[in-house]
Amino acid sequence: MSANANLWVLLGLGIAGILIVTRKLKRVVKEDLGAFVERFELLPPPQPAPPKAPHPLNGLTFAVADVFDIEGHVTGFGNPDWARTHEAAMHTSSLVATLIDGGATCVGKTVIDDMAFSLSGVNKYFGTPMNPKAPDRVPGGCSSGSAVAVAGGLVDFALGMDSVGGVRVPAAFCGILGFRPSHSTLNNGVLHISPSLDAPGLFAKDPNVLHRAAHLLLKLPYANVRQPRRVVIADDHFQLMKVSSTRITQVVTKTVEVLFGKQSLSHINVGEYLMSKVPSLKKFEVGAVNGDSKFSPLTSLARAMKLLCKYEFRTNYENWINSVKPTIASCVSDNLSTPLEENSILIDCCQTARHEVQLAVHSLLKDDGILVLPTVPGPPPKLNSKEILSEDYQMCLLNLSAISSMSGCCQITVPLGFHEKIPVSVSFIARHGGDRFLLDTVQAMYSNLQDQTDIVVKSSSQSISSTKEESAEIAKEKGNNAYKEKQWQKAINLYTEAIKLNGKMATYYSNRAAAYLELGSYLQAEADCSTVISLDRKNVKAFLRRGTAREMLGYYKEALEDFRYALVLEPTNKTANSAVNRLKKFIP
Repeated sequence: MSANANLWVLLGLGIAGILIVTRKLKRVVKEDLGAFVERFELLPPPQPAPPKAPHPLNGLTFAVADVFDIEGHVTGFGNPDWARTHEAAMHTSSLVATLIDGGATCVGKTVIDDMAFSLSGVNKYFGTPMNPKAPDRVPGGCSSGSAVAVAGGLVDFALGMDSVGGVRVPAAFCGILGFRPSHSTLNNGVLHISPSLDAPGLFAKDPNVLHRAAHLLLKLPYANVRQPRRVVIADDHFQLMKVSSTRITQVVTKTVEVLFGKQSLSHINVGEYLMSKVPSLKKFEVGAVNGDSKFSPLTSLARAMKLLCKYEFRTNYENWINSVKPTIASCVSDNLSTPLEENSILIDCCQTARHEVQLAVHSLLKDDGILVLPTVPGPPPKLNSKEILSEDYQMCLLNLSAISSMSGCCQITVPLGFHEKIPVSVSFIARHGGDRFLLDTVQAMYSNLQDQTDIVVKSSSQSISSTKEESAEIAKEKGNNAYKEKQWQKAINLYTEAIKLNGKMATYYSNRAAAYLELGSYLQAEADCSTVISLDRKNVKAFLRRGTAREMLGYYKEALEDFRYALVLEPTNKTANSAVNRLKKFIP
């Protein structure tokens, strides 16, 4: 084959490679972040003529998870086989219609987990929506697409479904607001996962947008804002976190003290409280490991919730699955293949637990209390990791979400900035029916929460920096002692440790250069002295030590320049003067 032919072959392969890479990138980085399964536009009615007020959601856009009915569109339920075997909806969900009538434009349906039965946000048919705040991590489910659409700025707000965390978890993972209303307040025109637990919810980035949309959906009256008289921190829930919870509790504590006063703050062990108030939990108690039953009440509540969700899901969809034999995700098939534990008595206990928990939370919070707890145990798991599927992680998620799901209380997830580039959040709960109180409280707290987050992060950063500087000084002093004892290599190691902790101190490099000179490591000594001089042009020792290193390396001209500059800085320096006289003999 000729040289030209070879060239054309190589060029063709190169272009083909570029095209393949481009296609791969397009699959990974979609224009809509993989959030949508269907795009369309449902426009609001025209604005009323003055002097009538404009629509409350005028100019806003929103998306809906693929469990909400839209007239003329199949409600896909996150599964192609479900979509294939069902007709288009005859009516639009009243929730969607209310938002459109309120002035917002619906722009499409978003990805959910397969049959909305997961908290990971992964869908093998439509792909996993990309978490805009942490692209290498899962977005959380089941309403992953709605959370991603809001977090990515594709819409102003979105609807999702929350049974055991389907709105709260993705809101936390994607760093946005997530609102789960009180149970049974919003239920029309939507596919259910577990009717006893389901609550259609809202995502937003702006608390004012969340406030407006939620007020419209819930038909809440606008009245005087009531401040919470009690803000209760759930200590045992924060102990479930896989990372330090100090920052979150500091931010909440400072905000509450500023806005509502120290007297409004209190702490509680929710598990102990529930064990005394919810006797039916004893039916779901798990055998403690090594005699440690620290979190058994929370785990018992989570087990009851999981059992109820599993039972109602199977009741609703097992016949369809058995007749159609669809392709379904493992989390769905595992639920169907696992032998049922429940019987009518146990399910009745689940319902009794729901009633008792609602009464218990109402008794704790009354009309003016807020319960504070973490939304998730830590950072979102990485894509394709096994963590999200592990029993330990799943149970931890359920322990945190069970209070709201089982009591039917309202809950809002609030973002608190980032830690190591990963979103951080906290949750606030009010009693069942306290939605307006909760929405008003979060709106009043939001700005201060963000300010306190910035203060805590800055303070933490300064504290870490200060600690590093102190540690660097300790390492330097140890290095000085080793140098005095002529332990040159040990001194070098200690000075290196100091430099790693604080690389802006010229003294550390200068001292290490002195130790390098004692070992005859002249190149390393010269490099350290050059660093010192770049940090401090008036450091006489650095010029003397670099001059010595260069002289030993045979760089006489450069060494002479260093010694002469040392004399400029310190004209009476005998070492520099002697070196200049000595080196003049070698340089013409």
